[in-house]
Amino acid sequence: MKGHATAPAPAGSFLPDTRSIRANVGGWAQLSVVQYFVAEAAVIEAWAGPEPYSRAAGFISDLGAISCGIYEDRAVCSPLHWLMNASFVVQGLALVLGALFLTAGLLSVAAQPGVTARRFRAVADGSPQTRVLTVPWILAVSIRILTGVAGLGTIIVGLVPEDVGSPWHFAGALMFFIAGGFALLLLGILWLRQTPVSWFLAACGLTCLGALIVGAITGMEVPEPGLLERLMGYPVTVGLAAAGLVIAQRTHTERKAHSARQGVGSR
Repeated sequence: MKGHATAPAPAGSFLPDTRSIRANVGGWAQLSVVQYFVAEAAVIEAWAGPEPYSRAAGFISDLGAISCGIYEDRAVCSPLHWLMNASFVVQGLALVLGALFLTAGLLSVAAQPGVTARRFRAVADGSPQTRVLTVPWILAVSIRILTGVAGLGTIIVGLVPEDVGSPWHFAGALMFFIAGGFALLLLGILWLRQTPVSWFLAACGLTCLGALIVGAITGMEVPEPGLLERLMGYPVTVGLAAAGLVIAQRTHTERKAHSARQGVGSR
């Protein structure tokens, strides 16, 4: 993981194609989740409940409730509920695209240019043909799966608002929180020796999972449940956006360097 492109590459190593359209789309898809915060601010501004909406006390899903009235013990009325739910779906689609388009090889080394990825390593058991998957590759595949699950979860949240009487809304939210938190934690571990951003990603994952545990223990019966829920959700959105920025920057740098080399070669 610390090697450079000029050093002899271990057997079976390869440099992922960071200049492909697939890599570029995958990175920017992750980054696009920041649209959520713009939509949330607009929906809160249009809130028409008897009391002003509070991020500390109000649940995020209240902003997507399609009816005005009492839901559980809360008075909700969100005229722009369609915008909030559309934002959930867009965010989820972006995460699913990121999971589909970002290859495990690229994800393994995206934070450090020039590093080669390895899918297999040889096992010294007397048989030169024996190969097993490397730990970075396993982590990268796991991150892709978890990111896809998180994306699918938030799509469900947007398609099934909290007040339609379906358990799928709660299930979708849990998918987003749990899968997103673990995806960030694993990504922080994967990029630990590649970039200082890894610490931020791991902190986002731990914050999300820690808040989720507190919510499960207390049943969300805390003085500021909206704040607790945002400690579950915001770190996932911000962390995955930060990861998308790292990946997009890497692909942009590689494409720019390739264009420069082609320009020099044509002279």
